[in-house]
Amino acid sequence: MKKIEHIGIAVKNLEASIFLFEKLLNTTCYKTEEVENEKVKTAFFKQGETKIELLESLEIDGVIAKYIDKKGEGVHHIALEVESINEEMARLKNEGFVLLSEHPKKGADNKMVCFLHPKGTNGVLIELCEEIK
Repeated sequence: MKKIEHIGIAVKNLEASIFLFEKLLNTTCYKTEEVENEKVKTAFFKQGETKIELLESLEIDGVIAKYIDKKGEGVHHIALEVESINEEMARLKNEGFVLLSEHPKKGADNKMVCFLHPKGTNGVLIELCEEIK
């Protein structure tokens, strides 16, 4: 792990949440993006090295919508930046962690990503991410 890349927060209404977090963090949202394969719309904030990603479901039965129905709005995942996502996925699989996909997928903010099942990480959804070069 190089660093915590970002913290993902599930929200019902992205526009209202952008307004809220701009006031809270005293900075503007630097990027919004739809990630079709994950069926989410995202918004990013950055203060120093710290990034926060807001996630709104694009579909009523999408992963984020289901998460909010079950647990409410709030922290959804912690993303860890890695040097080589393929090597890290292989290492973690060998250590007994359950990966939610066999291969990395294109994620938001120019990243390749893979999630670890939260049952093996004390209930925390962990996202591995590597910058696309």
